[in-house]
Amino acid sequence: MASDFRLKEHLPTLTEEIVATYTPDDAINHLGHCALPSYEAVIEILMDLKDILYPGYQRKVGLHNGNIRYHVGGLIDSLHDSLTIQIARALRHENRVQQKHNDCESDIDFEAKGQAMAIETLKCVPALRAVLATDVQAAYDGDPACQTTDEVVFCYPGLEAITVYRIAHELHRLQVPFIPRMMTEWAHQRTGIDIHPGATIGRYFFIDHGTGVVVGETCEIGEHVKLYQGVTLGALSFKTDDDGQLIRGTKRHPTIEDGVVVYANATILGGRTVVGRDSVIGSSVWITKTVSPNTTVTLEKPQLRVRDGKNSGATADHDLNFQI
Repeated sequence: MASDFRLKEHLPTLTEEIVATYTPDDAINHLGHCALPSYEAVIEILMDLKDILYPGYQRKVGLHNGNIRYHVGGLIDSLHDSLTIQIARALRHENRVQQKHNDCESDIDFEAKGQAMAIETLKCVPALRAVLATDVQAAYDGDPACQTTDEVVFCYPGLEAITVYRIAHELHRLQVPFIPRMMTEWAHQRTGIDIHPGATIGRYFFIDHGTGVVVGETCEIGEHVKLYQGVTLGALSFKTDDDGQLIRGTKRHPTIEDGVVVYANATILGGRTVVGRDSVIGSSVWITKTVSPNTTVTLEKPQLRVRDGKNSGATADHDLNFQI
């Protein structure tokens, strides 16, 4: 059936109706203001940083000791420029919002501040490589299905999420607006693992399988910690002020000390909740109070009911009850 081109006569009217919704008090448009950070540029920054952090594993092949300096030098130079531009945009926009004005002009040299933050970010790369090497080793040591550390770098979504988090955390530490969240939300989309860049996470961190893991902004996680899929390290409640507005900047998420293992679908909530070192948190438990060190927390063994398929059509069911 051919299209009825007469219906296209309604499109100009529809366009006007849509444009009319772009009012000055509309909170979801950004018209006539300074440029925001570019999503595509921020992701390209991530990809370039990953190419430096894991040389030879990412986009560029054929690297060796004879050409690696040239390759990294080119990336560092490009990253300096792109980070400077994107950070400056984020700083300018934050200033405009905080000062409640629509003017892009300011006495502040945002490009100079952006450059300084870009340099500080790039200075973190050697330390990032050192801590990420421990995360790779934690994954290899913690998963008997893993054959080599190369497999971790190539294949493990947990390492992907942790890598992006550790980059974003450095930007968050420098108080760069927007960009850290853009990075970790991109990793969230790719891996199903949601780590806020404000969380503090120690070395040798391993997320096994990973899908559905949530790590909140004020979480503090020690060293040699292992999380399985579906784990939530979240807030117990959200306090509000006298006007009903959320109170921000308080510790809302738990502290997980060194050597803790948290199994699948466990939920640990609250800023005052501490899971003591070398504890084991079993699957599907719900914790809102502090757990002492060297403690194992599990649910009581559930009772399963299994219906015999041979008698599924009978008037009297023959159910099998047993403990697991």
